[in-house]
Amino acid sequence: MPVSAICIDRHVGYDMTKKDLIKKIQTMLPDFPKRDINFAVNIVFEGMKRALSGGEKIEIRNFGVFGVTERKSRVGRNPKTGAEVYVPARNAVFFKTGKELMEMVNRKPDS
Repeated sequence: MPVSAICIDRHVGYDMTKKDLIKKIQTMLPDFPKRDINFAVNIVFEGMKRALSGGEKIEIRNFGVFGVTERKSRVGRNPKTGAEVYVPARNAVFFKTGKELMEMVNRKPDS
């Protein structure tokens, strides 16, 4: 199913939550009980969290790539006081947008 079929509502300032995603899928698949859709969405998200916490890369064709990158320790600044602050090394999750999604996001709305 294309991403555009799920994300058909474009509201300024609107953030889609997991609950909203489940509702949209439920409207598209009315024969499935909400608890089954909720279970499936949770399985996908848990699998993604497990993979990323294990240092794996997740590639979803035509959507993008999730991965983990290492951030080195550094000296930062407290923006309020200007004092130097040590920032320890850590891992960070990144997302690189796929070509099809990038084109969809950058497409000008029909006037």
